[in-house]
Amino acid sequence: MSIQKPSIPKGTRDFGPAVVAHRNYIFGVIRRTFELFGYAPLETPTLENLSVLTGKYGDEGDQLLFKVLNSGDFLKDVAPNDIVEGTRKVLPKIAEKGLRYDLTVPFARYVVMNRGTLTFPFKRYQIQPVWRADRPQRGRYREFYQCDADVVGTDSLLCEAEIVLMMCEVLNGIGLTDFTIKINHRGVLRNIYQALGSEGKEPDLFVAIDKLDKIGREGVERELAERGFSAQASEQLFDLLATTGDFSEKLEKLEAAFRKAGLQSESESLTGPTYKGVQDLREVQKYLTSFGFTQFDKLEFDPTLARGLSYYTGCIFEIKINNVKIGSVSGGGRYDNLTGAFGLPGVSGVGFSFGVDRLYDCLEELNLFPPNAATTTRCLLLNFDEEAGRSVLPVLRQLRAAGISSELYHTPDKLLKQFKYADQKGIPYVLLQGSEERAQSLFKLKNMSTGHEQLLALKDVLSSLTN
Repeated sequence: MSIQKPSIPKGTRDFGPAVVAHRNYIFGVIRRTFELFGYAPLETPTLENLSVLTGKYGDEGDQLLFKVLNSGDFLKDVAPNDIVEGTRKVLPKIAEKGLRYDLTVPFARYVVMNRGTLTFPFKRYQIQPVWRADRPQRGRYREFYQCDADVVGTDSLLCEAEIVLMMCEVLNGIGLTDFTIKINHRGVLRNIYQALGSEGKEPDLFVAIDKLDKIGREGVERELAERGFSAQASEQLFDLLATTGDFSEKLEKLEAAFRKAGLQSESESLTGPTYKGVQDLREVQKYLTSFGFTQFDKLEFDPTLARGLSYYTGCIFEIKINNVKIGSVSGGGRYDNLTGAFGLPGVSGVGFSFGVDRLYDCLEELNLFPPNAATTTRCLLLNFDEEAGRSVLPVLRQLRAAGISSELYHTPDKLLKQFKYADQKGIPYVLLQGSEERAQSLFKLKNMSTGHEQLLALKDVLSSLTN
């Protein structure tokens, strides 16, 4: 009988202890930041009913849903003529469930199912894996973790401002300091669509613009032509998208362009017509200024940012790490009626998500993980012989009681082998007590990085390892 070589599905990965420790380091910074801003933890099931998932991500998103076959004889309700009619006829009969595509739609479903017990505005964060039947490539996996923070039940743009603050807090906290937070507004994109004379379909324009950084201007022009937009509309589009200047200057120039195009506005100001998208972005800027935000150089108003997901209705966000060739590491936005699909209309929400796998790749490429981030054991107790091994067990207990992650080498062995074990595991300290040290009730503490050794009483060992 041949032995089958084990493998895992493409787009999925095993994580060894060092990688898990590094990932937990990222999770820890994100979790602490979310809780610092008042978000509570939540978890939802891996499986959702396909009726919950479909129709929420646009046509392209629906194609990337992993469907799960029904239990038992999943073909029992399928007739021969169903197969002739194709997938749309067969799928509802063989698959009722799917793996979650993101954490936002399950969150909306949760809010609707539990609306009688929630206090609004409801702020939650969620750190769980999601699945997408995408083409695997560097920075893009079929199974990956998202770290979401959402607040529902309020229209306040303070929430958008705090999302910018949380994004900066996390990225600065893990050492990724060269980044750009891009922000736009679906209202701005709608105004751009109107300025083009409302040719073609509005969602088609958004999808094409969203691909600009991937396929370039020529690719977008080609796609717009295929979707019914004229060459004149494409030219006008890129004139609008080419707006330059800082955050405020870009807003002013785009607003002036909308006025020149004769667009109807949502309100009037002393200076003339105003447009909701532009006004909302100005309001976010004012909140950040009042807070004392000091990183406006990292916040960019980008009218080309579209975000492909169809449920966004207001401000939209994306983060790019500038010195690595990896796609966005975070994205999100405002959705005014996501819960409406589940029978609870009019509940506005806004949120964003970090892609931990991409953050990991960035930190690894830039060598930004702290030296001790992958260390699980802080101190190894050496094992000279059976008697010595037993005698230091109370010491092991006291180390752990003091919160110092420690272990005793499993069997008596040569010191060289035990030191090698500590070195390979990245254990920073080794503690030993030979017969001479035992006679003095002292211990020898060795720093594996520097080689420095100290002869200490146990209380001083505990003090040294907890500092």
